[in-house]
Amino acid sequence: MKFLKRQSTKVLQLTASILSIFLTFASCAQPPANRAHVENPDFDKKIAQTISFTVPTMSVVDLKKQETEVVILDARELEEYEVSHIPNAQYIGYDKLEKKKLKEIPKDAKIVLYCSIGYRSEKIGEKLQKMGYTDVHNLYGSIFEWVNAGNEVVDKNEKPTDLIHTYNKNWSQWVDDGVSKKTW
Repeated sequence: MKFLKRQSTKVLQLTASILSIFLTFASCAQPPANRAHVENPDFDKKIAQTISFTVPTMSVVDLKKQETEVVILDARELEEYEVSHIPNAQYIGYDKLEKKKLKEIPKDAKIVLYCSIGYRSEKIGEKLQKMGYTDVHNLYGSIFEWVNAGNEVVDKNEKPTDLIHTYNKNWSQWVDDGVSKKTW
């Protein structure tokens, strides 16, 4: 009888563990109802299918409304950053994350990360959360939505530019502001 009771307990524990894992993945698979959105519904759908919503999102409009100091970090590669980036953004990288730049940023600072559409910035945001940063956000639609909304980008010399690095030809379709010159 004791053997059966121990086995039943183990089965229940295993079932509970599997259910917990399933619920965790199921909740990650669905975007939060109150998530940010972008103007182009097809682009919005593409973003929602690409990111996991493991880092809170912030819209371009909400970023522009920020009244407190915000640290903006560019999670693209250096070549992309040098072509154009959001004004006052600091390069942090993706493949070669520049951790030394993080030493200057307090753990409780409001941080907004971006890349092309949000995938790479989300992954860097996850790393920052694991490192103890508590107020980390992923710019929903990232630099593509920034320019689509008519906002200025600057080059490596901090001069306004109409160039936008779109990562590759396929991704360039999501920059639809009618002004930007696309490169990859």
